[in-house]
Amino acid sequence: MARQPRSLAGKVVVITGGGRGIGAATASALTRLGARVAIGDLDLDVAKRTADGLGDDAIALPLDVTDRPGFTAFLDEVEKQLGPIDVLINNAGIMPIGLLEEESDRTTRHQLEINLHAVVHGTREAVRRMKPRGAGHIVNIASAAGKAGFPGVATYCATKHAVVGLSEAVRMELRGTGVEVSVVLPAIVRTELTAGVEEARFVKSLVPEDVAEAIVAALRRPRFEVFVPRSLGPINRFTRLLPRRAGEWVAHLLKGDQVLINAAHSAARKDYEARAAASAPAADKEAGG
Repeated sequence: MARQPRSLAGKVVVITGGGRGIGAATASALTRLGARVAIGDLDLDVAKRTADGLGDDAIALPLDVTDRPGFTAFLDEVEKQLGPIDVLINNAGIMPIGLLEEESDRTTRHQLEINLHAVVHGTREAVRRMKPRGAGHIVNIASAAGKAGFPGVATYCATKHAVVGLSEAVRMELRGTGVEVSVVLPAIVRTELTAGVEEARFVKSLVPEDVAEAIVAALRRPRFEVFVPRSLGPINRFTRLLPRRAGEWVAHLLKGDQVLINAAHSAARKDYEARAAASAPAADKEAGG
């Protein structure tokens, strides 16, 4: 007999970068199911507007995920206001587009700090809080770029591959503890992060609600790899069976190797690229930038 899906009513959920996009859609989906959600975001005004639209079950707090002591203090404040954290969703991330040879060291550092180091820190903090209680769920948002390389986002791909590896290792470390780990691997999601990116031939673009639905499903019936859409899973497994040159030929035939790099100089990305460049104030301060 199949196990009943877990109830999320009353669960305390933290979402980093939750003010907009996937994070905001996930917060909305969770509050509809009775969860109490803490939205952490660098842009507190945006986070407050999102939380205000969700009613009494959502709060907004300032969060720069590159400020690790501040990240820890943010989690402490969530627990002070809402109680022990049941779910942490490491969602904050940036995706500047451009050739690696043209990428500044500052842009590289921002991606490593936000997309990877913050996920390591958030995961570690969640384990320390959840493991003694024998329950909890850590959800790390990676990407289809965590399973393959795409021209134009080399460093982004590196960070997302690392998030997948981190999640795999921590999942094994936590076996038998009652703490679950999921890694979410979406295709192109129509948010500000993908502004200027054209439709891919091989996989239809998603909206944030598609990813939110998949995250909720993984929380109710835990599983490790969460491909969005689900068809990405079989596609990934099939392409991994091919010799490298054949797999690259298929990607080129489907223009999968062009979909991101073609957006590098799109005027539609101007606002997003500027916001991404200002998204790690603590990391810049530490580096003296």
